[in-house]
Amino acid sequence: MIKAGVVGATGYAGNELVRILMQHPEVEITDLTAHSYVGKKFNEVYENYRDINEMVCGDFNMERLAEKCDVVFLALPHGVASKVVTEEILQKTKVIDFGADFRLKDADIYEKWYGVKHFGKDILKDAVYGLCEVNREKIKGKQLIANPGCYTTCSILSLRPLVAEGLIDLDSIIIDAKSGVTGAGRGLNIANMYDECNESVKAYKIASHRHTPEIEEQLGYAAGKKIVLQFTPHLIPMNRGILATCYAKLIKNVSYADVKAVYEKYYKNEYFVRLTKEGVFPETRWVKGSNFIDIGFKIDERTGRIIVIGAIDNLVKGAAGQAVQNMNILFGLDEKTGLELVPVFPV
Repeated sequence: MIKAGVVGATGYAGNELVRILMQHPEVEITDLTAHSYVGKKFNEVYENYRDINEMVCGDFNMERLAEKCDVVFLALPHGVASKVVTEEILQKTKVIDFGADFRLKDADIYEKWYGVKHFGKDILKDAVYGLCEVNREKIKGKQLIANPGCYTTCSILSLRPLVAEGLIDLDSIIIDAKSGVTGAGRGLNIANMYDECNESVKAYKIASHRHTPEIEEQLGYAAGKKIVLQFTPHLIPMNRGILATCYAKLIKNVSYADVKAVYEKYYKNEYFVRLTKEGVFPETRWVKGSNFIDIGFKIDERTGRIIVIGAIDNLVKGAAGQAVQNMNILFGLDEKTGLELVPVFPV
């Protein structure tokens, strides 16, 4: 059995991770830590675990976890992992970081966008960006995995085949993305209160969202050149889900069948990537509670653009599910192990 520790277990992503790991046939959760709930039973924080999970939340001690666990999941905000993950820690355990500390290869770009100092520059080169469908071979055998962000997972997987095959003008990419409120975390914030966001939709972090350089960097690898794109996130009054509507100018005369063949080239054998039928477009309700990403597209012959739509559950494929998929790769398991979750509807 893989011994796993979950740091930040009582956040939304941490809770989702616990739910998935408890159903994983090859995992034993040895430790749950939660800064605000030390000494409390996990099922006192989340009543849905009553009589199911009797574990008590402990304090966070990275050295102790490294000695005890085969893998440590850090479901924490940015700025923490780079302080506690060291070469010595990585000699003892594998780390899957939900935060942004090891996603960007340039620490200066990280510090510019996140506004905090990066303390792990010496191990940044050893981190692998854990987008499984893209970096599967790079992930195998590694010790430090940077779990991608939710907006980024949806946006990159939706656009990557078009970028890699040179079908679109890279300077024309616009990503218009919407997220459920859980994407903002479980902390108290007036802007995320029910009566503040219900019956309203708003754009935020316009031209400044921190996932922008992550999307640009990863799509840049696919293109073989630097990419600068427009990314605008929106908050939607629903619990969970990401819908990314991506626009780009086509530079080749292609048909629906041509584009479909390109997507099948990259994703035909990817269990968690589902291409919708022609004329059917992704909706968040069809992926909730699952590790799937649904992708659909339409060519607008009038404007010469292609519109690609991607949908994921931000807490599963955008966080906890992808982390477990990464863990499965690290330990040589079938990627689907513990993740064959049928989307929940209605919810």
